Amino acid sequence: MLNHRAAGLLLHPTSLPGPYGIGDLGRHAYQFVDWLVKAKIQYWQVLPLGPTGYGDSPYQCFSAFAGNPLLIDLEDLAQRGYLRWEDLAVPIFPRHYVDFGPVIIWKKHLLAVAFQNFRQQDEPDDYQRFVQDEAWWLLDYALFMALKYEHEGRPWPTWEPALRDRQPDAMSAARERLHDQIEFHKFQQWIFFSQWQALHNYANEHHLQLIGDIPIYVAMDSVDAWGNRHLFHFDDQGQPVVVAGVPPDYFSPTGQLWGNPLYNWQRLAEQGYRWWIDRFRNNMRLFDLMRIDHFRGFYNYWEVPGDATTAINGRWVDGPRQDFFDAVISELGQLPLIAEDLGAPDAGVYALRDHYQFPGMKVLQFAWNSDSHDPFLPHNYVRNCVVYTGTHDNDTTRGWYATATEYERDHVRRYCRVDGSDIAWDLIRLAMMSCANLAIIPMQDCMNLGSEARMNTPSVAAGNWSWRFVPEQLDDGIQAGLAELCMLYGRAYIPPELRRRSIHAG
Repeated sequence: MLNHRAAGLLLHPTSLPGPYGIGDLGRHAYQFVDWLVKAKIQYWQVLPLGPTGYGDSPYQCFSAFAGNPLLIDLEDLAQRGYLRWEDLAVPIFPRHYVDFGPVIIWKKHLLAVAFQNFRQQDEPDDYQRFVQDEAWWLLDYALFMALKYEHEGRPWPTWEPALRDRQPDAMSAARERLHDQIEFHKFQQWIFFSQWQALHNYANEHHLQLIGDIPIYVAMDSVDAWGNRHLFHFDDQGQPVVVAGVPPDYFSPTGQLWGNPLYNWQRLAEQGYRWWIDRFRNNMRLFDLMRIDHFRGFYNYWEVPGDATTAINGRWVDGPRQDFFDAVISELGQLPLIAEDLGAPDAGVYALRDHYQFPGMKVLQFAWNSDSHDPFLPHNYVRNCVVYTGTHDNDTTRGWYATATEYERDHVRRYCRVDGSDIAWDLIRLAMMSCANLAIIPMQDCMNLGSEARMNTPSVAAGNWSWRFVPEQLDDGIQAGLAELCMLYGRAYIPPELRRRSIHAG
């Protein structure tokens, strides 16, 4: 449950500036933390941090436990002596977006160089501890990635049956044959998590908390699916019998066919939901608060035949509901979750959310095509919720307004008593003044950017996840404007010893 007022910004680390073609966990991330603190922001929300595959989506990762090596700070590797500073001579990359293909090739090469230099030195004690402590997920992940490299990136169901089915002799032979590649992936994960933990600690020391994002489903081509086939609905060839999606909705008239394998909840229950407990525990180490994507899937979910080409011909199937959350909370305690409850959930979804006092989500862009009873209008909020102007799946607010219906445009102008000329900041102010205990603003809205800065368009396979800002866009006016709103509407961090004083006190 959220029990104090605060504000946050939504920005994935890939969107940070820097010379290396993609945002990372280095100095620009620390500078961003400092900027947020001066803006009186208390939360930084990121997208999933896992290693991305085809399409570069952070919601389709090779592992639910591993980190994305593309986020590794190369300058830190130079400071550790694993790279020479001259190794960091940078090709000409675009500044305003990530050109993933060239960036991946260049950065993977440098990580390989760093690994070779690492192997020439004595292994640090913290590396050995990391490998030992994380072996429960790390060993399978490193083997999976080495096998994918050996198979030229092909999905695991297309591998030879002995490896596809994890036959012991084939697995042992692969571990011996691919030893160096396996060690390379262990090294990358050690570096990633040491850098993330250092950034997390720095943020917390400055009273900034980090919000993570947990996709409810795992990717079809992932170590999670390959290593736990019994926990999903697969046939004997490793093909999914049913897959995930949602029916026709705001984003698509044919629904969204996500294609993720669906959980065999009966088998998960028989194992005490151990895989999910491990997943939550792992994320609770990495983040202070977590958004669970597609929360309604724990109540009921849209099941689509595995050979379907759209999500239209699916059906609703009951999820694990309270049995699941009772088991997880019994072991881990109260979960610091934000429930992504968007779409068209029925009353049972809200009842499940409220039973555990998980805050739900409100999106201001959704508020204007109905009437005064619309649940996304601020006068209908409860305090225990999180309001966004928009999310990573929405257009920017300026882009949304440019294409909204005249009914919506008129509605938002009358509701806010504005002329629409500064609509992004009008909605930022509306979110900040609302009774929602947490207001989160995408960075693109703070910068008043149009559709060119959109992060993702659902159901569109290409051209997503690439937006970046450049340092000159992060001006003092934005910082001052956010700080003013946070102070004005009681969302700024105030040290405990000063909380009884008026914000007007000297």
